[in-house]
Amino acid sequence: MQYTQLGRTGLQVSRLCLGTMNFGPRTTEEDSFAIMDKAHDLGINFFDTANVYGGKLGESVTEQIVGRWFAQGGGRRKKTVIATKVYGKMGEWPNQSRLSALNIRQAAEGSLRRLQTDHIDLYQMHHIDRNTPWDEIWQAMEVLVQQGKILYVGSSNFAGWHIAKANEAAKSRHFMGLVSEQGLYNLRDRMIEMEVIPACRDYGLGLIPWSPLASGLLAGSLGKEKTGRRAEEGVEKAAKKFASQLNQYEKFCKQKGEKPADVALAWLLANPVVTAPIVGPRTMEQLTGSLRALKIKFSKTDLAKLDEIWPGPGGESPEAFAW
Repeated sequence: MQYTQLGRTGLQVSRLCLGTMNFGPRTTEEDSFAIMDKAHDLGINFFDTANVYGGKLGESVTEQIVGRWFAQGGGRRKKTVIATKVYGKMGEWPNQSRLSALNIRQAAEGSLRRLQTDHIDLYQMHHIDRNTPWDEIWQAMEVLVQQGKILYVGSSNFAGWHIAKANEAAKSRHFMGLVSEQGLYNLRDRMIEMEVIPACRDYGLGLIPWSPLASGLLAGSLGKEKTGRRAEEGVEKAAKKFASQLNQYEKFCKQKGEKPADVALAWLLANPVVTAPIVGPRTMEQLTGSLRALKIKFSKTDLAKLDEIWPGPGGESPEAFAW
């Protein structure tokens, strides 16, 4: 396994992040435990979850599974950099969602209880809250840091200007601010190259891409699948929509002698702003297979060909749209 620092922090994390969203809804607790144990065996120390994962409102099934895995001992918690999130709806009452100081406090306490730990390594805002001022958000986060309940703060699904505004507000309070951004990024979905990635680079945020395989589209979706994400109706529709590009892409992967999923992950890892793509395995095979991406290298010709197949937004702003 390869390791890198999370953004501008001194925290060392694996170049692949284990996503746990399938734990509960698609993967049994027993299999989830086995996958997390195997992740440690493979050197993966960076796990990502969220208080809304699990499919049942307010129950946080996925966090509970991770917590019961930690509770087995054996150094599982100490070996893990655990990231979770706040913002999503956790109940029907007011203040059980978003980023008010009250919900941040309640959500953090809930996650700590379910994860069976005394601190969260990376506490991420799952979305921007346009109705809550940054002074309120940062004050709540500062209290959690002072109490030792969280160590670092990250964002998810933020625009570039949100990152800038958040960190300038944090700077005025002499607080560290955001150290990471978890955003939608893959060969097909490249809009964040315009402003989010430049903001991450400038403010020293590590980028943690979610859906690195575009919900399975980039994992060999032209092949027939009867189970998993690639068998879902939405992926089948996307495969038809992007059939021409997928044919070119899978031909490129075949010529390179690599699986499409591994090429997609390796392309993300080649970006110096990317800390670790989130791999969300449903099975053990999917987890172990993802390690191949760490060994794939691209020539300039390879990268140019991938840009030709999957064109981005035209570069960074303002050149992307102004010149």
